[in-house]
Amino acid sequence: MAPATPPTDPARLPAVFAEAFNTGDPAAVEALFEPGAAFVDRPGTVLTGDDRRAAVARFLALGLPIRIELRHCYTSGDLALLIGDYLIEGEGPDGGPIRSEGTATDVARRGADGRWRYAIDNPPGTDRLPEEGPQ
Repeated sequence: MAPATPPTDPARLPAVFAEAFNTGDPAAVEALFEPGAAFVDRPGTVLTGDDRRAAVARFLALGLPIRIELRHCYTSGDLALLIGDYLIEGEGPDGGPIRSEGTATDVARRGADGRWRYAIDNPPGTDRLPEEGPQ
């Protein structure tokens, strides 16, 4: 499968991401990230490089489609803030139900080629860090 082509309109990036994700091909998804992009695995945990690629691959390995509905796209120069609702739902590889949903807050950057890619992919959005127990 060919890698996804990053869009020239930042508001299209989430839809292009969903299309790439739903192919199950890590290379298709990887094409939508800057080389140094960050992925927020959970609040307080930022992954880059091979760790980021491995985290995304774990989501792809579920074999479930993602739906993304963009709420807002705000741009300033070559930066865009994307806020969107996502849902991954279905039967997991072990036969059990899986439901992962939230409102992502992502940052995209326009490259020299005029195409937009994720600089920060933050699926947990505004989720708070888990509270620590009593001290």
